[in-house]
Amino acid sequence: MKSIKCAAAAAAVLVAFSAPAFAAAEAAPPAKPAKPVAKPPARQAKPAVAPAPAVSLTEAVSGNLGQVVFQVLLGELALQRGNTDLAISAYADLAARTRDPKVLERATELASFGRRFDVAYETSRLWLEVEPDSMTARQTMVAVLILQGRAEELGPQLSYLLEKDKAHLADNLMRMNRMLARYPDKVAAYQMLQKVLAPYAGVAEAHYALATAAYHAGDQKGAQAEIRQALQLRPDWEQAALLEAQLLARESPAAAVAALDRFVAANPDSRDVRLHLARALVAEKRYDEARKHFTRLLAEHPDSPELIYPVAVLALQQNDVATAEPLLKKVLVSGEPAERTVAAFYLGQIHEDRGADAEAVGYYRQVISGEQFAAAQIRVANLQVKQGGGLAMAIEHLEASAVRYPPARVQFSLAEAQLLRDAGREAEALALLEKSLAEQPNQPEVLYDAAMLAERLNRMDLVESNLRRVIVLRPDNAHAYNALGYSFADRGVRLDEARDLITQALALAPDDPFILDSMGWVMFKLGDMPAALEHLQRAYRIKPDAEIAAHLGEVLWLLDRRDEAQQTWSDAARRHPRNDVLNAVRKKYQP
Repeated sequence: MKSIKCAAAAAAVLVAFSAPAFAAAEAAPPAKPAKPVAKPPARQAKPAVAPAPAVSLTEAVSGNLGQVVFQVLLGELALQRGNTDLAISAYADLAARTRDPKVLERATELASFGRRFDVAYETSRLWLEVEPDSMTARQTMVAVLILQGRAEELGPQLSYLLEKDKAHLADNLMRMNRMLARYPDKVAAYQMLQKVLAPYAGVAEAHYALATAAYHAGDQKGAQAEIRQALQLRPDWEQAALLEAQLLARESPAAAVAALDRFVAANPDSRDVRLHLARALVAEKRYDEARKHFTRLLAEHPDSPELIYPVAVLALQQNDVATAEPLLKKVLVSGEPAERTVAAFYLGQIHEDRGADAEAVGYYRQVISGEQFAAAQIRVANLQVKQGGGLAMAIEHLEASAVRYPPARVQFSLAEAQLLRDAGREAEALALLEKSLAEQPNQPEVLYDAAMLAERLNRMDLVESNLRRVIVLRPDNAHAYNALGYSFADRGVRLDEARDLITQALALAPDDPFILDSMGWVMFKLGDMPAALEHLQRAYRIKPDAEIAAHLGEVLWLLDRRDEAQQTWSDAARRHPRNDVLNAVRKKYQP
């Protein structure tokens, strides 16, 4: 009875062997055996497939049932216990002796899984010799050859498979590069495919496969030539158009956009290519053109999330709130989580701009993560103060937000200091920033803001030490050089040093109007009135700021060009009627 049960078990194992599918040869090693396998503690001696007299499984079973059953059970039990090498050895030996297709298949499967490709090669080769018409055997052989990198043997096998399955030629050609993804030598794979696919020069998919292989082999020109040939054979093929754009974009994004544009012009109903064209135009900052394509796509697919969001953002960039707002509300309901937070932030900005502060706060509070989280919560705090909720409530909100999102703690501290400064509580604001610096001393933004507060409190030693520390940490920070130089110039001290500092700032930011103003002011203090006037006039042309106007008017006045000075002050006063610096200089010269 026991022998019968053993024989039945062996037979069940043998008939359960499954042939690998064609897709299994595409990119990965043959599939893991059905039974779980644990990693063996150590590799045993490598088994080999030794030549043996051809004995069919039927003959082997009838002549030596016990030995066959023993080897089958030995292999399966070894597999169960994680001894992959023993399982491979048992099946490889049985396969060589019996030459049975099912045993050969199982031996190949186990050898491939165990990464014994030398054994897998021998068993798959023997299997194909036994069953030369078996597509499964040949497909398995292809998978093994790919993993071993045997290009010379692989080419004829691929040619055979393509020739024998003409009904699925296009699909098989498109599958070709996925099959070769694990092939180690990309150049050899490309050269091999050129030979294999030579008979299919009139098939677009063959050129697509060659274009992909050429790309992976580093032959960009060859890849572009092949994909152009594919498009000539199939001018409306979207997948080929997208690959061509991908290839062109590596050298010239503008050329990729032009290729996509040509394809869409010839194939206006091509949704995927039009979508890629729109995205490429955004990357090139050609927003008007991008929006036209997105708008058309959205009209054709009004509920597509991948279209609603970019159209909304593009509309915002062009200040088209009427288009953007309803789309953002759709995103807020059905978009991806990251898109929903961005939509909430933008909706908050829209409502804040129109003075609907309560609604703006409601949207900002929906920004619960992402890059906009800190900015949104800072806006909530500012609006709380504006709405009369009180400074204490706003500060509490900022501190709670900092606890919730520690990476933005510096931003929240700077925002809190700004609220205190706006409330006239400069000393408290400075104390807050100094506390932050005591915990993390190398924060350029905090050092800079603390220096500006210290200047208002006439703590010039702290101004200088902080700004010099910023310059050490950020030697390319033009505003730090400028602020330190201006602080000297405005007090009329260390003027040569002030000029040198502002000269360094101008070298970093030659068109910054505030740095130009500082240079004009230090030249005024040094008595070089022509140079002062030149810099101040240039600064005022770039930005007609109230304080720049105050400085320019003063220089004009002292150059006895008083009508121009008065006109400059009057124009600035109409735009900035409450600017203290401007009003002070007007009072000084027009009592």
